[in-house]
Amino acid sequence: MAEDRPPYPPFDEETARTKVQAAEDAWNTRDPQRVALAYTPDSVWRNRDTFLHGRDEIEAFLTAKWEREQDYALRKSLWSWSGNRIGVRFQYECRDADGQWWRSYGNELWEFDDNGLMRRREASINDVPITEADRRIHGPRPESERGTDIPLQ
Repeated sequence: MAEDRPPYPPFDEETARTKVQAAEDAWNTRDPQRVALAYTPDSVWRNRDTFLHGRDEIEAFLTAKWEREQDYALRKSLWSWSGNRIGVRFQYECRDADGQWWRSYGNELWEFDDNGLMRRREASINDVPITEADRRIHGPRPESERGTDIPLQ
């Protein structure tokens, strides 16, 4: 039986928003194995300047990421969709081992197979140091904030 992850392409606005929220929810678990299962076994990634191939590399990358990026919390917003592709903007906050807080801004391009698994992810990300007082993302998105866009800054 083939693996699948609904909703399936082609996406409309509702199913694209559902896919984006599901990705945000999964990433906020900080569970590399769970997150990696949303990708095809041969998925290809570009994350900043790192290129990954397949779930094993994705899982190892995410394990190291969340060891480094403590108290990670993410928000994603749908930017566009067409057929089997979705464009996303996101922000996340975390602190490093020295206690410095960061807000990371980025864009992702996603491509899915017919079973709803992501087969390609390209992410461009910029990091800005912030103070703890400047934080605005505190854990997973509460139900009351679902469907709201994230601010530009």
